[in-house]
Amino acid sequence: MSDIVWHQHSIDQESRAKQKGQSPVLLWFTGLSGSGKSTLAGALERALFDGGFHTYLLDGDNVRHGLCKDLGFSASDRDENLRRVGEVAKLMVDAGLVVLSAFISPTKEERERVRGLFEEGRFIEVHVSTPIEVCEARDPKGLYKKARAGEIKEFTGISAPYETPIAAELTIDTSKGDIATQVNALLDYLAAIQVIDGAKLKAAV
Repeated sequence: MSDIVWHQHSIDQESRAKQKGQSPVLLWFTGLSGSGKSTLAGALERALFDGGFHTYLLDGDNVRHGLCKDLGFSASDRDENLRRVGEVAKLMVDAGLVVLSAFISPTKEERERVRGLFEEGRFIEVHVSTPIEVCEARDPKGLYKKARAGEIKEFTGISAPYETPIAAELTIDTSKGDIATQVNALLDYLAAIQVIDGAKLKAAV
C-alpha cells in the first residue's frame, strides 16, 4: 500500500458542493427489517430531488445486485458489505451529493466505523425506531415468519441482537404520524444545519 497515494484533484468537495447549492452529507438510516428505513429514505430523496437538490439513495437490497453480489450474510460478509457501502458513500459525498443509505447495520461498531470515514458533521445517523411488534406485523418480505420458523439464522431482532443507537442525530418511529410529517421533520433538520437552503426548498414546493 505504500506505493498508493491519494491524488488530490483540482476540483474539490467544496467546489462541487457550491455548484450544487448544498452541503454534502450522508444520512445513514438504521433500524430493524420492516421499520420503514427504505420507504422513509426514498420519500426524503423524492422531496429533495423535487426541490432541486442532488442526491443518491443506497439501498441494502440494491447494492447486493452488483457492488456486493459476491457477499453472503455471515458476520464477516455483512461487515464487508457495510465497509464497501461506506467507502462508496464517502466518494459520493466528496462528489457533493446528499447521500441517503438504508441498512439495518445492527451494531454500534459497524455504524461508528462508517461515521469515522467522514468529517465532523458529514454523517447523520437516523434511527428508525419503529417497535419490533410493528415491524413484524408489517413483515413486507416475509422474513420474520421465516425467522420464527427457524428458516433464517441470525435474524436481527429475533435470533440476533440490534444495538439501539444512543446518540443518533435523529430518531423517527414510522408507526407514529404520517410519512409527510416525518419527511418534513427531516427536511427541517437538514435546513437547520444548512445542508440545504430551506428557502430554495419552499420555493420549489
